[in-house]
Amino acid sequence: MAEQRERVIGAGTALGAGVLLLLAPFSINAQVEPETPRSPRNANYTIDVRLDPELKMLEGRELLVWRNIQETPATELRFHLYWNGWRNSQSTWMREDRFRGRSDRGKEIGEEDWGWCRVLAMRQLAIGEEPGADLTPGLHYASPDDGNSNDRTVLVAPLAAPVEPGESIEVELTWQAKIPRTFARTGFRGDYFFLAHWFPKLAVFEGGGWNAHQYHAGTEYYSDYGFYDVSMTVPAEFVLGATGREVGRRENPDGTITYRHVQEDVHAFTWTLSPDYQVLEERFEEPGLPPIDMRLLIQPEHLNQAQRHFEAARAAFRLYGTWYGPYPYGHVTIVDPAYGSGAGGMEYPTLFTAGTRLFNPFGGGSPEGVTIHEAGHQFWYGIVGNNEFEHAWLDEGLNTFSTARVHHEAYGARLPVKRYFMPPGIRGERRRRAFFPVLLEGFRYARPVYGHRLERYRPDAESDRQDTATYLYHPKTGASLSYSKTALWLATLERYLGWEKLQPGMALFFDRWKFGHPIPEDFFSAVSEAAGEDLGWFFDQVYRSSEAFDYALDAVASEPAEVQGLVEAESEMVFRGPTTEDTKEEGETVYRSEVVARRLRGGVFPVQVLMAFEDGSEVRRPWDGKSRWRLFVEERPSKLEYAMVDPDHVLLLDLDRTNNSRLLEPAARFPAMKWASRWLIWLEDYLATWSFFL
Repeated sequence: MAEQRERVIGAGTALGAGVLLLLAPFSINAQVEPETPRSPRNANYTIDVRLDPELKMLEGRELLVWRNIQETPATELRFHLYWNGWRNSQSTWMREDRFRGRSDRGKEIGEEDWGWCRVLAMRQLAIGEEPGADLTPGLHYASPDDGNSNDRTVLVAPLAAPVEPGESIEVELTWQAKIPRTFARTGFRGDYFFLAHWFPKLAVFEGGGWNAHQYHAGTEYYSDYGFYDVSMTVPAEFVLGATGREVGRRENPDGTITYRHVQEDVHAFTWTLSPDYQVLEERFEEPGLPPIDMRLLIQPEHLNQAQRHFEAARAAFRLYGTWYGPYPYGHVTIVDPAYGSGAGGMEYPTLFTAGTRLFNPFGGGSPEGVTIHEAGHQFWYGIVGNNEFEHAWLDEGLNTFSTARVHHEAYGARLPVKRYFMPPGIRGERRRRAFFPVLLEGFRYARPVYGHRLERYRPDAESDRQDTATYLYHPKTGASLSYSKTALWLATLERYLGWEKLQPGMALFFDRWKFGHPIPEDFFSAVSEAAGEDLGWFFDQVYRSSEAFDYALDAVASEPAEVQGLVEAESEMVFRGPTTEDTKEEGETVYRSEVVARRLRGGVFPVQVLMAFEDGSEVRRPWDGKSRWRLFVEERPSKLEYAMVDPDHVLLLDLDRTNNSRLLEPAARFPAMKWASRWLIWLEDYLATWSFFL
């Protein structure tokens, strides 16, 4: 036991006598009186933390008040010590990070770059007649996911007596943490600090036990909602931003300032500081929605982009608030991280990081896109608190889909024109449409374009079922399945149902599960209920299987009706339009046009088959898409020009749009002109780019 205690608490420390102060009786200012709870508030924290910017250290005191809201007694507490994922190269986080071939660091890891978190002491406080207890001797680490004995990201604290359902426990902790050089958007670069998941944080007790996964490289976080009262002592020259509202500050004799922030009904607390931050403030006001005080911490070299950050945040809060439900907190902090800090594009309750560049003309994706996305996470993750260890798609996928809709709604008419090559050998818009259905789709149907999401999803389409727990995905495939696949199947569902049915379903899900912990079935139930139909056939394929989708046109033919076609016999595989007798006029040649559509992959989805004729007429035929192929036959006094399966691009999960259409007669000289023109356009853009610097 003595060896175990030393392993948990740690040996000597560079902070010396400062640690002894932490072991003194716990004393933190009383919490600000909270307003009426929106959430269960069963995990509440009062924290006093001091930053040493030279040693890159935190020393902290923490009072946790936890209430058991489950029907099972809790015989122990489990804490996340996330920063121990960067304690050495053998942690589970570091092992998985090597698997995915990714590094947030950009250089070799030096001894001073590692981070860690050590609990120095833990004591259960007396409540009523129940005596307190020193929990320190029993502390030990667990690795429930992979048995990695080198992983110390889950700390177990056995209790002297169980916490019964409805009962509460108060625990005080003293701890130290070494701030890492940035890993996973957390840490320091020079005198810039971004501090997320920085304190010993209680896991979620549910389903008869603790949902306390180790820290994995491809997953994020999961916590209960509560009330946070946090005092942060930092050098006076730093500008500080944090979750919640500032309710007080105190100047100290040693040249530091203690800032106090409080926030109710959140499941995390994050802070950042830098001497370079420029502070700007504006207010979001929209009829029908509550106002929001927006505070922007921006780098001085990006001041000319400040309004772009504010405008993008306004668009997100306006549209998410209108579509799903209002943002309830009344304030938000937008952080423009320092250059090279590795802290951009991340969400935390009432605070998020954006990201931009010094030379950044409108339309490049930042800061607009990243600001919209991270502001959107205030809804999907912040307010609806799903388990990101197991169901990351419930926030990342819903938010990626919503981001595209907001970006299109707010900026669609102002986006820069994208030049798509249209070969002169393809005569007319109709024939170009047959050859370039993907490129024309965004303009023709005035919808958000998801082409880049398909490119990211395609290589991993069949890599895993989406109902696999996120932490069990291969580290290289998790993002494409959680972000891109979900955005694609949600956009497909929107085009199938219509936004007027999907939006109420997502709003119903939001309303039912705000400040709660939903599971995937809760989302499926809400969407099906609002749509008025059972969508299990769709969710079974996109969520409960790894089936991929690919519909194609296999053959087209169009000949005078007296010439035998591809198939003469009547069959359930043949769809016939009007017969020759129905359409033929005296002396007129009638063409028999035949189109064979195929389903090349396992996924099944209802599609349409378009047949376009030389006289400008078109016919559309529905196909349930269940059979492996189907022949469509039309007889009319005009020859077929081209055919297309899924002409409105409803099935965004279709892996290969290039096989969805066929011309009856190929365009002459097309391949050579196509590639020559593409290379010339590329060369023109390349030279124009370099001319900017001359």
